[in-house]
Amino acid sequence: MKNIKDYNLEDLKQELITIQEKPYRAEQIFNWLYKEKVKSIDEMTNLSLELREKLKQNYTMCNFKILKKQESSDGTIKYLFDVLDGNAIETVLMQYHHGKTICVSSQVGCKMGCKFCASTGIQFGRNLSAGEIVEQVLAVEQDIGENISNIVFMGIGEPFDNYENVMKAIKIINNPKGLEIGARHISVSTSGIVPKIYDFANEDLQCTLSISLHATNNKKRSEMMPINNAYPIEELMKACKYYIEKTNKRISFEYALAKENNDNLEDAKALVNLLKGMLCHVNLIPINKIENGKFVKSTNENIIKFRDYLNEHGIVATIRRELGSDIDAACGQLRRKNLKASEQ
Repeated sequence: MKNIKDYNLEDLKQELITIQEKPYRAEQIFNWLYKEKVKSIDEMTNLSLELREKLKQNYTMCNFKILKKQESSDGTIKYLFDVLDGNAIETVLMQYHHGKTICVSSQVGCKMGCKFCASTGIQFGRNLSAGEIVEQVLAVEQDIGENISNIVFMGIGEPFDNYENVMKAIKIINNPKGLEIGARHISVSTSGIVPKIYDFANEDLQCTLSISLHATNNKKRSEMMPINNAYPIEELMKACKYYIEKTNKRISFEYALAKENNDNLEDAKALVNLLKGMLCHVNLIPINKIENGKFVKSTNENIIKFRDYLNEHGIVATIRRELGSDIDAACGQLRRKNLKASEQ
């Protein structure tokens, strides 16, 4: 059956017409799904019994089950959700002074093969549908009994490798009649799928674009991120400059600092030269060590020196606060651990 949460409002209106129902019912259904946050069609009490039966015959609600839940002393909560087909995905709730932020997954597994990511080495399953992306937000809100204020597409998967469904999910999340989370409170991260950066620039959205950069030359970046072989740094920077010119919005460049790899002052100088003149911010990430991984976290001293050098040379840089360090902090670790346990 179709997932009723896969439809944005306009598409749901058209869908209802196909089952001989009035399109205005879509707004009522949206209200039940995203304002009242009901978990069954039977709870949509202002719809007739006949319509509710018809909906149940044609659509599912796709309510995720919590397989595991890890809570950190800093308030971070990592969820492992059963997506109802034998697969599992991770979603992370992070507490900040400005509100609650949720990091959502966009795929079951990931094809990108970044060498510092815990999702690497786990077989790619499939794309998540728009409704499955949205359901992560709903499931967390229902679990904690509070609304989420910020969404980051930085969980398992490459959002731009599932572009259409991610865009649909953003429209549902952003819709005033949906989850009503402002576009400026939504951030989408990509490892650098260049054609989709151009597409995203042309969407005319107010969402933030984050680019996983992590190195300043093609040799080093390709060693860390195989996607660079398809879209080298020169092409990536050209797309980023187009995005900034088109949207007049700042890009956030993610830079994971790995010890004795990309964390010295020469790397910092190269990063300044690469980003000079661009409307951007650099988010420095203390890398998480993963099992059998080549890369390890840089020293605190090097991380601070790196940040200070960037700031002193006109590139705004901050160090990402480390959250969930007492649980499986790296993206994909909890899912990876669960898969290993299931194989034993």
